Amino acid sequence: MKADTYKVLVVDDERDICRALEFLLSREGYKVVTTHNGPDALKKIESDDYDLLITDLKMEGMDGMEVLERAVVLNPNLIVIMMTAFASVESAVSAMKKGASDYIVKPFINEDVKMRVRRLLEHKKILMENIVLRQQLSQQFGSREFVGVSPQINKVFEVLEKVIPTRSNILILGESGTGKGVIAEIVHVNSQRKDKPFISINCSAIPENLLESELFGYRKGAFTGAATDKKGLITMANQGTLFLDEIGDMPMGLQAKILKVLETGEVMPVGDTKPTFADVRLIAATNKNVEEQIRKGLFREDLYYRLNVIEVTIPPLRERREDIAALARHFVEKFSKANNKRVVAITDEALELLNSYSWPGNIRELSNVIERAVVLAGADRIGPHDLPPKIMDQQGPRSTQTLKDKLDAFEEKVITGSLRTHDGNKEAVARELGVDLATLYRKIKKLGIAER
Repeated sequence: MKADTYKVLVVDDERDICRALEFLLSREGYKVVTTHNGPDALKKIESDDYDLLITDLKMEGMDGMEVLERAVVLNPNLIVIMMTAFASVESAVSAMKKGASDYIVKPFINEDVKMRVRRLLEHKKILMENIVLRQQLSQQFGSREFVGVSPQINKVFEVLEKVIPTRSNILILGESGTGKGVIAEIVHVNSQRKDKPFISINCSAIPENLLESELFGYRKGAFTGAATDKKGLITMANQGTLFLDEIGDMPMGLQAKILKVLETGEVMPVGDTKPTFADVRLIAATNKNVEEQIRKGLFREDLYYRLNVIEVTIPPLRERREDIAALARHFVEKFSKANNKRVVAITDEALELLNSYSWPGNIRELSNVIERAVVLAGADRIGPHDLPPKIMDQQGPRSTQTLKDKLDAFEEKVITGSLRTHDGNKEAVARELGVDLATLYRKIKKLGIAER
């Protein structure tokens, strides 16, 4: 984006300040508009699409803080610089909390103003391009391997091998951090759509009022700030794969529109009356119990059945502890290369601590723990002292366990995980574990495992 495409609004009740900034910034190639009071500035923001606002803090009538608060409501993408002759830490912090990106002090230094404006507008450009860039990077690294050796993960991939070549929609269930996004990328890069876009969006990370325009796009003039047409992510994913992460957090009204896309392929941009069409394979993921969401009236049942053609459940890491050592070694290699370290292994004592931890954050948490350990390691092997205190602190209580206690705990984890995998079907669990049904019932009763 060239400098002359950026529009800057300056508001100050001192006309000389307005003239000075207009002259300074116009010479940099920006289109500059000035005004001398807050109400007029808000009218201009409401009627036109500005990239940056510079407002004085102390003005007659409506002060700069009120202009700031109302301006960011009118245009959430507007960059605001607060200008004051009464600089203080308190006023700067207050302005930042209410949405300002920076502040300058009068009398200002011309080069400082130009540098701040240029830096903020360049940052805005990066943000505007960020979604497309994320998609390109996601597709570039989408072939990364999902590390796992447990029976549960093997079953997941047995299902994926059958569904990847098809056009069927997939619903991936699992706790946060279990690798649902990686599974979605693996499906895409191994499918017939691998040469087409892989577009990913986290439905819980984008405000409700922006999510529709991100997904469906909009037409120029559809709302304040819609200065040009914008293509939505669904259209960008045409002939490729659309991954809707955390779809359980999608607003009900938007769910109906996604359902229509699935049923007809029609995509209706905001502010348009004529639909476009997109051929996308939809992969959705959530960490919520969708059936419970349906009972609460928070998720459409018809959309659930459209999404849930193939359901894949990624078990939490605590239920597939066989994978912990393999994942840990994988992350050691990855983060050693990334940080130019020579860490090559993990001691048995450290692995024992990793295996005993509950991993509420799943693979994502394990990745963070190993990255920290690699960075802090003073030798070529990660030991217990390199792990966070919450994991090291397990060492004391574990030392009092007998071998029988440890074997019972292991049996309980294996049986519980298998029951979850087979949805409580004890005959299937007995076959998988290689025991007769009577033995399985005896162990369930002995270990106090809750009936499913």
